[in-house]
Amino acid sequence: FATGPRQDNGIFYEIRTYEVKPSRMKEFVELVNQHIHLRMAHSELVGFWTAELGAMNKAIHIWKYDNFAHRTAVRTALANDKDWQGKFISPALTCIEKQHNEVAYLVPWCQLGKPPKEGGVYEWVTFQMKPGGPALWGEAFRAAISTHINTGYTKLIGVFHTEYGLLNTVHVIWWNENADNRASGRHKAHEDARVVAAVRESVRFLESQQNMLLVPLPFSPLK
Repeated sequence: FATGPRQDNGIFYEIRTYEVKPSRMKEFVELVNQHIHLRMAHSELVGFWTAELGAMNKAIHIWKYDNFAHRTAVRTALANDKDWQGKFISPALTCIEKQHNEVAYLVPWCQLGKPPKEGGVYEWVTFQMKPGGPALWGEAFRAAISTHINTGYTKLIGVFHTEYGLLNTVHVIWWNENADNRASGRHKAHEDARVVAAVRESVRFLESQQNMLLVPLPFSPLK
């Protein structure tokens, strides 16, 4: 078992969260749908969602980079892309209240997954762990995730550990066919003694957690 915070390559993921003005959310989504292809020409998009439950008027997107030099080159190219700046950035900035980004690695024991079919919803769960990193809590956390996978009610998409942003943060993305399937699956899982035991062990290292139910936009690779 590897307890390090990252996989053995330079690949990382930038998680960008935009809080949108409530009165401008529809306009923002239309802008994204219309012009995101300009942004996707520069680097790989993993997923783009809007929050349905657990948050409101929030957009979350993940971009994949080979290394930090790659990201720098992409950001420079975007700054000089007149179509992107004029057609999307200028109007979109008037819709956005706040922007936040994090850099995260996939944990060593997780590959980025794909849903079994298109459609469905995504649950984004954020765990704030006690300081010490995966060397402290990695094994217990992995065991808790594995027991949920083994129940079969949900599909694991990815487990990310922060490198920049609020440290000792883990983001876990799950796919479910719909919100009701998730609810019934979690109810059954919490009656499973193996899940209860694994979660009880992992929460010793947990400071807080929160979740959101996300809906992918039509162009999102994860949808």
